[in-house]
Amino acid sequence: MTDASADQLLFSYGTLQNASVQLDTFGRLVHGENDVLPGYTVDYAEIEDRRVVDLSGADVHPIVRATGSPLDKVMGRALWITEAELEAADEYEVSLYRRVAAPLASGRVAWVYVSA
Repeated sequence: MTDASADQLLFSYGTLQNASVQLDTFGRLVHGENDVLPGYTVDYAEIEDRRVVDLSGADVHPIVRATGSPLDKVMGRALWITEAELEAADEYEVSLYRRVAAPLASGRVAWVYVSA
């Protein structure tokens, strides 16, 4: 963790890992550690928000949904961000997503954007 105020853990499995998205959303590059989100699976959603499509470079983004099965796992990165950056991530994510707290394989609990 590079910033002492970065006390929010956000699990990213998609575009929030991209440098261009991080610079636009957070104003900095956010480093993190590899982690796994158990009990979820990845689907894909078409994004219609032009700003998000232009920023991410893709009109189809991954989206996770809970299955409850320990066999299902989503690979990603646990990112340490500030409360203000978490609010900025909320602004970046479109209405297809909602933010929930979920346990990671590392034992930590992180915010995750899941299927609304």
